[in-house]
Amino acid sequence: MALMTIEEARPTPGPGGGRALFALGFRPFYLLAAAFAAVSVPAWVAAQAGWPLPARIDVFWHMHEMVFGFALAVVVGFLYTAGYNWTKLWTPRGRALAAIAAVWVAGRIAMVAAPPAIGAAVDVVFLPIAAYPLYRVFKLSGNMRNMFLVGLLGLLTLANVCYHAATLHWASLDPLTPVHAAIMLIVVIEIVIGGRVIPMFTRNAVPGAQPVQDARRDKWALILTVLAGLAWTAGLPAPLTASLALFAGVGQAARLIGWQPWRTWRNPLLWILHLSYCWIPLGFVLLALAQYGVVSGSAALHVLTVGALAGLIIGMITRTALGHTGRPLKAGRGECLMFVLVQLAVVFRFAAAVLPSWRAVSLVLATTCWSAAFLAYLAVYVPYLSAARPDGREG
Repeated sequence: MALMTIEEARPTPGPGGGRALFALGFRPFYLLAAAFAAVSVPAWVAAQAGWPLPARIDVFWHMHEMVFGFALAVVVGFLYTAGYNWTKLWTPRGRALAAIAAVWVAGRIAMVAAPPAIGAAVDVVFLPIAAYPLYRVFKLSGNMRNMFLVGLLGLLTLANVCYHAATLHWASLDPLTPVHAAIMLIVVIEIVIGGRVIPMFTRNAVPGAQPVQDARRDKWALILTVLAGLAWTAGLPAPLTASLALFAGVGQAARLIGWQPWRTWRNPLLWILHLSYCWIPLGFVLLALAQYGVVSGSAALHVLTVGALAGLIIGMITRTALGHTGRPLKAGRGECLMFVLVQLAVVFRFAAAVLPSWRAVSLVLATTCWSAAFLAYLAVYVPYLSAARPDGREG
């Protein structure tokens, strides 16, 4: 009912026409994230192949930018949009939103072109600047239920600071450790938000579907996932980490089965969310196996990132963009192509991690599918996100 009220209301006039790109957070950040995803992964693969690209484009840059660049742009864009829905107060728009987006862009450029210390400083300031408006609207509205999301953004900021301290040799820390911590924090965001919206979307769109949401089960699944993530990040003994990861995988699988994913195959906007969420329990099972060398840690990591993270991202940045630009929630050929390409990307990336003799070919195929998916997003959604809503409403 609250969402219906928001859609029916007509807030005070805001950006429109030529300024529609900055009317609400999802617009610039979804486009920036898609564009960055489409070019950054091929750049890293090309650098690995010996192309004459900046020396800063290495494996650490790749992991950092996929998390703190690509993923967090989507997270911020989504939270600005959801925060407006949850509180009925405007999150940044217009010039303020453009300025925050510019800070994100500056961070991406600085990470490649600026001296390392300056690049770190420019990169680190983005999250605090982006998080404060969310804190403000949650506080003003009394929406304490979602304040934990600001706390998670704070932890992500801390992880980013630790990453830069490690790469600048200001701290004796493996740079991969804070990146792994950040990935697990984003997995927590996926679990919490996914648990709210995926069953709701399924119930609303599939006749006869009755997704089961068990608060006690969900709580234990979340606790086990957090503990497994902490154990993996901290490098705790393999038996403990493997046990926690396996229990987390089983808990998340049970949760997903309760949402009745088999009922969604006729609706691409739904099955992409269910299928992408499925990579979370699979990722934790692989993480358990990786503790004993059955598979590589890279295989588990890329299932969680390319499969779950990117899959949920492509599912949500299409669905929310359609809904918030006043268009029907219906996937066309372009959306179906994007969804299939991202799923192929994770399959090929997994193959690259577990089949050493096919690594080069699989990596190229994964990169091609990945970039094609986000280029397709840009081709379809640039007109949607850069134009005012056809129904004349805000957003």
